[in-house]
Amino acid sequence: MIATNPPHDCPLCPRLVEFRQINREQFPEWHNGPVRNWGDQGPKLLIVGLAPGLRGANRTGRPFTGDYAGDLLFATLKKFGLAKGEYRADPDDDLELIDTMIVNSVRCVPPQNKPTGPEIATCRQFLDATITANAQAKVFFALGRIAHESLLTTLGERRASYPFGHSAEHLLSDGRTLVDSYHCSRYNTNTGRLTAEMFERALGRAAEIIRS
Repeated sequence: MIATNPPHDCPLCPRLVEFRQINREQFPEWHNGPVRNWGDQGPKLLIVGLAPGLRGANRTGRPFTGDYAGDLLFATLKKFGLAKGEYRADPDDDLELIDTMIVNSVRCVPPQNKPTGPEIATCRQFLDATITANAQAKVFFALGRIAHESLLTTLGERRASYPFGHSAEHLLSDGRTLVDSYHCSRYNTNTGRLTAEMFERALGRAAEIIRS
């Protein structure tokens, strides 16, 4: 059975291995490895991200911890009762997720935050294993188009049947629900593509479904 997380020295993607080694030499105190799933061990909601940020999860070792995307994500999760404790952008803070697990489509930080198609495909085995291990999850919340498409491919769904769109809600063939959101990155919020209100609307809908 395939593990839900790759090993710390995962060798599968040569370009990402090379970038990892560069970062280990430049920032030896950082995590600099595949970032593991994090959250509730029996989640009803699986949040699917793209990949670790260089100075966020790649530094701290916890998804969305240490960059702006985490500030917005965790504040919104707390608003809907899906997290508790204080978020201090530190994996040793007392933040806990409730009914929620975060998993990235690609587990290692890619150069320029842009994984290649083959890297996404190679890492998909860990997303697949995570979904299989969490059959009780009722809702997927995809952060961005790439996460949306990788998730659909993992589930064996036709992408054309479930077009990506912010706050789009899709009933999948297995009866579970996919809710989409633009990624909560600083770029998207700075450009106005995504506002806090928009993000709250999408994540709030996911929270509503898992409690229905």
